Amino acid sequence: MSKTGKAAAATAGSQEMPFEEAMKKLETIVETMEGEDLPLETLLQRYEEGMKLAKVCQSKLSEAEIKIRQLEKNADGEPTLKPLALGGEAP
Repeated sequence: MSKTGKAAAATAGSQEMPFEEAMKKLETIVETMEGEDLPLETLLQRYEEGMKLAKVCQSKLSEAEIKIRQLEKNADGEPTLKPLALGGEAP
């Protein structure tokens, strides 16, 4: 498999990763980078991996924020999801 294929597979796998797992891996990478004397090439690889994980975390948080904003109560007082207005229009 080429480097591009491996990177695409890793990115696709990261998108399916739960937020908590991505955050834990990101914290581990940061601790490793701060605490160990690593060669520049290794630091760059860890940085790249960390940036991908940070992007996954940000995406998951954005999705959660959208869902939270969509919550509303129905006539019985139960929370329900209201449809997302496309194009930024208010419902």
